[in-house]
Amino acid sequence: MITGEIQNQINRVWNAFWAGGIANPMEVIEQMTYLLFIKRLDELHTARESRAHRLNRPIEKPIFNPEEQELRWSKFKSLGSPEDMYKVVSEKVFPFIKNLGNGEKSTYTKHMKDARFTIPNPALLAKVVDMLDEIPMDDRDTKGDLYEYMLGKIATAGQNGQFRTPRHIIKMMVELVAPKPTDIICDPACGTAGFLVAASEYLRNNHPEIFTDPEAMRRFNHDTFNGFDFDSTMLRIGSMNMLLHGIENPDIQNRDSLSEDHAGIEEQYTLILANPPFAGSLDYESCSKDLLKVVKTKKTELLFLTLFLRLLKPGGRAAVIVPDGVLFGSSKAHKGLRKILVEDQKVDAVISMPSGVFKPYAGVSTAVLVFTKTNSGGTDKVWFYDMQADGYSLDDKRTPLNDGKHGNNNIADIISRWKNLQEEDVRKRTDQSFFVPKGEIAENGYDLSINRYKEIVYEEVEYDSPHKILIDLKDLESEIQAGLTELEDMLK
Repeated sequence: MITGEIQNQINRVWNAFWAGGIANPMEVIEQMTYLLFIKRLDELHTARESRAHRLNRPIEKPIFNPEEQELRWSKFKSLGSPEDMYKVVSEKVFPFIKNLGNGEKSTYTKHMKDARFTIPNPALLAKVVDMLDEIPMDDRDTKGDLYEYMLGKIATAGQNGQFRTPRHIIKMMVELVAPKPTDIICDPACGTAGFLVAASEYLRNNHPEIFTDPEAMRRFNHDTFNGFDFDSTMLRIGSMNMLLHGIENPDIQNRDSLSEDHAGIEEQYTLILANPPFAGSLDYESCSKDLLKVVKTKKTELLFLTLFLRLLKPGGRAAVIVPDGVLFGSSKAHKGLRKILVEDQKVDAVISMPSGVFKPYAGVSTAVLVFTKTNSGGTDKVWFYDMQADGYSLDDKRTPLNDGKHGNNNIADIISRWKNLQEEDVRKRTDQSFFVPKGEIAENGYDLSINRYKEIVYEEVEYDSPHKILIDLKDLESEIQAGLTELEDMLK
């Protein structure tokens, strides 16, 4: 997480865009994305140059050929006038990055075809280039944190209930499912690719052996990460987000995951991490017919859950965010889908989250649902956890609570208990976490809301007798009268 001077520098870049006439947050991020992409290309080329010089060999896969040196960030940033820089960037550099890798299957170039350079004048471009050039981005973590901070400035919800998932919630979910090097990971509503990025960071930190095995490295860069979205701007930003985190060519596709056009895609992934759109409603005609066969509904949150089951290979796991209504909704579609999850698959955990987690985007109450696709049942008991705090205030400001109190952040406790489930059997329903057997869940209409099973113990409070309270009131009244008399004497 970036703080201090780097954060102030990004804020100044952001303010420069606004003062320069670009007020749409998504457009600001898009234009900053392109400039960071251009800067990153120069860094990659420089690294390949250095390696070639060390080995006394020609540059392997050069990004810029000898005639394109003026397109490099390190070159055009030093041009004599803002007008010269603007001409080079708008007329040469931007077309170059749009056509980069032409003819090759690159997720970045695929999503760049509709990109537009909208910085309105040379003065703004020169100012922003200078600012970005001053920001230290020497390692992957800094680049990623910088980009996450920019994405956090999108403070408005998108259409159909889309909104950005807080990074700490994403990291918690990734910890719960613990990705493996052999996993094929998918987010069918990927947006800015936050889940895929977090999964890649988990693999980097926990499986360094990937990067000493050429085949594992190839799989990591080309096969492991898959994402779908139908918002072209989000796809560009998501692709760039992954590039800044060091994934060379993930499969990020422009796809309406629920549509009939993609009905044939099934059992391709071993791990799904997602926060699908809530509150959406589709026409039956536009929705995949094989999803409707499982659960006939227009609600996108139920259709996405059904989609996850279809996309997972047998044995595949999922950690997904669902609105509370999915857990206790009484409609035929709600109950039917929950029954499929409990009886035909394996529901592992339901982690209830406080309603402020997604502010300022939305105040909806949500939960993390963790399950495994088995096609043969396996739910024995379900682990419930009542998250009451996530380390931030639950108002629109979402201020970090850094006073060190355990009660301000349950995430570490959730992960600790999850990794030691054998100790959870002894917990009572009055505790923050506990198990509920499948039979009891079935008896309750497959209700998966924690409030159905949690027991609340009320402490008995003893009050004084009415007679004593009246005596105390009279004594208090006497003290007040004595005080007033003393005050009056002082004023004479």
